[in-house]
Amino acid sequence: MREKLFSVLIWTGISLLVIVWLPMVAAVRLFDRDPARYRTGRFFRKLGNAISRINPNWKITIEGWKQIDDRNPYIIVCNHLSNADIPLISNLPWEMKWVAKKELFDVPLLGWMMKMAQDISVDRSSSTKRIGVFKQCTYYLKHNCSVMFFPEGTRSRDGRMKKFSLGAFDLAIKKNIPILPLVIDGTQDCLPKKTWVFTSEAYVNLKVMKPIPTDNLSQDDSIELMKRVRSDMLAQLSEWRNQPVTSIDATIR
Repeated sequence: MREKLFSVLIWTGISLLVIVWLPMVAAVRLFDRDPARYRTGRFFRKLGNAISRINPNWKITIEGWKQIDDRNPYIIVCNHLSNADIPLISNLPWEMKWVAKKELFDVPLLGWMMKMAQDISVDRSSSTKRIGVFKQCTYYLKHNCSVMFFPEGTRSRDGRMKKFSLGAFDLAIKKNIPILPLVIDGTQDCLPKKTWVFTSEAYVNLKVMKPIPTDNLSQDDSIELMKRVRSDMLAQLSEWRNQPVTSIDATIR
């Protein structure tokens, strides 16, 4: 009962933040002349930062590579554990356009801000979705703005890392853009899938790994690049959880 009451208070606070943020994002968007709507997106991400800080029971640790110039774009990839991943990653002090499922853009208020920030909508029912997403990503990369992928596609149900899709790695090599891997853990304990109740205490880790250049790679190397990034992420999760990689890799039966 206590956790449910606490969760109601947190969701109330989040709702108020979203309501207050909407007109401010709209105002920033009105005066944002950057072709990538950089300032609009950057201000919108601050909402995620505020949401992650509204819950006093989230103990967040951020570590890793600090030398990031977000106007020298990256293709950013991260594992995906829960809805709490997004506000957690928004603590990072740079702008990136998120590749997200189309349904999120239809959510009142939040979806409107995603459209104003010009995040990238993916229609999972479309057989040509990859072409449209790549075009939008290419536009933002050309205008010095990073793009963000969850290569697993959807959230993990059990905390193990699912199979990666190849799209982000193909794009990185094709456009000669470095891959910037992120690894998160603990958000699955913040807000588990299919529940609205926050846990009483959660320890969350986010690590920015060293960028991987792609300038010497060809399209034939995309699978190996994907395997390398996924292996590095699994190794970090294994270290944090003190578990063997085999117990974390969902592709191992």
